[in-house]
Amino acid sequence: MRLPKLLKHLAVVAGLVGLPVISAHGQEPQISIMTGSPTGTYIQFGRDMQRLMAQCGHEVDVVESAGSLENFLGVRQRPNTQFGIVQNDVLEYMQTFAAQDPDIARTIKGVRIAFPLYEEEVHILAKKDIADFGDLAGRRVAIGAENSGTFLTASLMLSLAGLEPAERLPLAPKDALPRLLTGQIDAFFYVAGAPASLYLGSGIDGGRFHLLPITDDTLRNVYTPSTLAAGTYPFQTDPVDLVAVKAVLMTYDYDANRNAYHRQSCNAVSDMSALISTNLDSLKQYGHPKWQDVDLGAIPPGWDVGSCVTRGTSADYEMNCTAPPSAEGDANDSYRRSICAVMGC
Repeated sequence: MRLPKLLKHLAVVAGLVGLPVISAHGQEPQISIMTGSPTGTYIQFGRDMQRLMAQCGHEVDVVESAGSLENFLGVRQRPNTQFGIVQNDVLEYMQTFAAQDPDIARTIKGVRIAFPLYEEEVHILAKKDIADFGDLAGRRVAIGAENSGTFLTASLMLSLAGLEPAERLPLAPKDALPRLLTGQIDAFFYVAGAPASLYLGSGIDGGRFHLLPITDDTLRNVYTPSTLAAGTYPFQTDPVDLVAVKAVLMTYDYDANRNAYHRQSCNAVSDMSALISTNLDSLKQYGHPKWQDVDLGAIPPGWDVGSCVTRGTSADYEMNCTAPPSAEGDANDSYRRSICAVMGC
């Protein structure tokens, strides 16, 4: 399925579902963040945010997914899903096709930026006889599961470079790796923040396989040039030049005056925004290494920040925190009290 057809299909699905579902009986909604596969960076970021919100007394469900496309639609249509991590090129091409197609325009309506996150490297693990990106022509290439950001990025990059593999297999990276190791495919794409745990300790033979350098001028003009340092992975002894795409935390533009569901979801978005903006230094110190690259001011052009995010990052915002229960003498109790003192639990 080529990109415009894929986006059209996704737009129709989203259009049938419509706005986020309102919780029954006005009960406080579950807070969820759509992430990615168990071996990816998205899910680790989701868990860091889950731990952060726990200090405010909020339970957050970290949801595994196929990746960016599913996450984008999850924010738009999935009940009780206030956040999703999405690749920036998904946003750019959604915007491009929205100008041409009313169904896609409806799909992106109400979806907003919460925060820009980090650059994700485009990993292409390939047989050693595939020397560069152009050598993927005529080969068996796994391009990621449908509805994933890897699927979209791989499709775009192959199209931009004018390459046609012999086979494009819609396989998730975790399923593609064993097929590469046993010779059933020749290469596979994986868009993930380095170091991606899939490549750590997986028995990849550096004599047979390597990460493909991406030096194509067109691709390096469209995407961000990047370099993986030598030794990022056990099989990778030399630096590798490639490209990257930024990951972004998305949300929905809830209207706190509309109903209980919107009000409670807006409060959750505001609380998460306040916690991230005031605890970024701690996340950089104790969270996934990619937090080191987060610049909260690097908003992608053409997209607006959600109003509930803006409210949460304002200096006079008072958080809706409830101190989590703890046994007397709990070693974390003093830390929780200090968080509440600073944050206004």
